[in-house]
Amino acid sequence: MKVAFIGGGTMAEALLSGILSSNVAPAEEIKIGEPVEARRSYLTQTYKVETLADNSQAISNSDLIILAVKPQDLNKVTTELKPTIKPNQTALSILAGTKIPTIKDRLNHSSIIRVMPNTPAQIGCGMSMWTCTPQVDPNMREITRTILSSIGKEIFIEDEKYLDMATALSASGPAYVFLFIEALIDAGVYVGLPRDISRTLALQTVLGSTQLVLETGNHPSVLKDMVVSPGGTTAEALQVLEMVGFPGAIVNAVNSAYQKAISLGKE
Repeated sequence: MKVAFIGGGTMAEALLSGILSSNVAPAEEIKIGEPVEARRSYLTQTYKVETLADNSQAISNSDLIILAVKPQDLNKVTTELKPTIKPNQTALSILAGTKIPTIKDRLNHSSIIRVMPNTPAQIGCGMSMWTCTPQVDPNMREITRTILSSIGKEIFIEDEKYLDMATALSASGPAYVFLFIEALIDAGVYVGLPRDISRTLALQTVLGSTQLVLETGNHPSVLKDMVVSPGGTTAEALQVLEMVGFPGAIVNAVNSAYQKAISLGKE
């Protein structure tokens, strides 16, 4: 199995780690096309893979081509790859908002996989939703599933429309959670806790609460009610969150991200 990356950024590195750890491909069978020399040097030294400035050379003889560039760089990259990509190669895209028909058209290629991962993939705790064209070989589908499972959880869907929804929820979602954690830490400091203690309390609370939902299988509302005592401190705090529209703000934020993902796909 020979793999080529176009782009060597953070998400590419997460996928690279997954490919190596799951033995999908050895380091000597992986090439990375990356324009920044310092980044090429880092990836070569860290992972012992071959890095190149020329994207066309990077995809030569590869079975799987992973497109890991910014959406605004798609035109440049596909212009470089279109003359050399072969029918037996599969292109896997992690570009936000860029739909499969667009990639097919830009590459004049039909074997396409589209994946929407998120940043916790860097530590093997990612969430990836993916789909592909009918032309993708069943064996390549299983290889994709193996790669994505190595960096977290994966969900395959037939209808590509759900990818934009996943972009808004799980791909952008870590930023919402980080903002909440930051606010929770600051709140602890505001009421008088030392910052290091507030940070530990906030992080373990978020981690433990998530794990409790996963392990019990209970709806979050059920677990929330278990914390709330009549007339107690939690009830008082939840009343404030309801008054300021916290639940609705989350819904509106995800919907705004979803609409933006749709608009990106039309550009």
